[in-house]
Amino acid sequence: MPKTIDIESLVRPNIRNLKPYRSARDDFDKGLLLDANENSLGSPVRNDLELHRYPTPTQDALRKKIAEWRQVDFENIFLGVGSDEAIDLIMRIFCEPGKDSIITTPPTYGMYKVSANINNIDVKEVLLTESFQLQPKKILEAADERTKALFLCSPNNPTANSMKQTDLLKLVSQFPGIIVIDEAYIDFSSQESMAGLVQQYPNLVVLQTFSKSYGLAGIRLGIAISNPQIINYMLKVKAPYNINKLTAKTALDAFDNIELVKFNIQKIIEEKEYVAEQLGHAEEVEKVYPSDANFLLFKIQNAKEIYKKLANRGVIVRYRGNEPLCEDCLRVTIGMPDENVRFLKTLKEVLV
Repeated sequence: MPKTIDIESLVRPNIRNLKPYRSARDDFDKGLLLDANENSLGSPVRNDLELHRYPTPTQDALRKKIAEWRQVDFENIFLGVGSDEAIDLIMRIFCEPGKDSIITTPPTYGMYKVSANINNIDVKEVLLTESFQLQPKKILEAADERTKALFLCSPNNPTANSMKQTDLLKLVSQFPGIIVIDEAYIDFSSQESMAGLVQQYPNLVVLQTFSKSYGLAGIRLGIAISNPQIINYMLKVKAPYNINKLTAKTALDAFDNIELVKFNIQKIIEEKEYVAEQLGHAEEVEKVYPSDANFLLFKIQNAKEIYKKLANRGVIVRYRGNEPLCEDCLRVTIGMPDENVRFLKTLKEVLV
């Protein structure tokens, strides 16, 4: 059974009492609009988006489309400037600077720690196991009365694996604060999203993004899926016009090409299997880790040197050897078929 959690008691008192900025578009969006000090002569860029007008503050049409796509309710959706905005908002809503803490599970996405440092929030770290899985018992033991949030990434970055569903469910049901599960790579995984559980577990926040499976990293659009109580606080604290018209229009247009999105996901998975197989043939590659994402983590002799040699030949991968449990590891994103061939050919050359 889910642990009973009073979300209101976790929210910072100043956020509970916050009177959000009320923009002109919160009151009226039709009529002779002379209320927002916009340039009434219009934008020098001509299109049908009326770019001289401010966007709708909550982008309800896009939220409804995403809710339908993820099979949740409209009230469960928050849109942010990438998932990073949602990460920051969770900390600002629930964590008192200089007092509260969060828990992360290295090796993991580095933005959780960066955002905590920016907000002056202590970070407790509970390492993953050698097989890059969670340690629920140690995580729960690390939490105290000042620990307000747990940030998990599944599929994980940089390790590429999904966390065991049983471990995730145990933590969601027993963790005493907000539990954030970052599913940026979920569409490349065979594991089911946790998004459908947000009504059952009031402390659960699921993050997703248009940057990966949709190939729209350039529009900076992230999604938080949670119960309406948490979503309303996020809407309360966010900047008034955080999602611009160009981003919203591009995202809505993407839904008209959903079959292409699905095709691209499958193609990336196929290419990933090919690259993993070829890496496994190299004598210097000690291990290619299982991947539920659009990238591979592999352990290779003299990783830092190989990374530099590849870069010198114009092939850029990511050195992850500074991360705990990732010594001598490189991370490579799955590219176009010809790019993958070039990567493998260049790697073979620098290994000679």
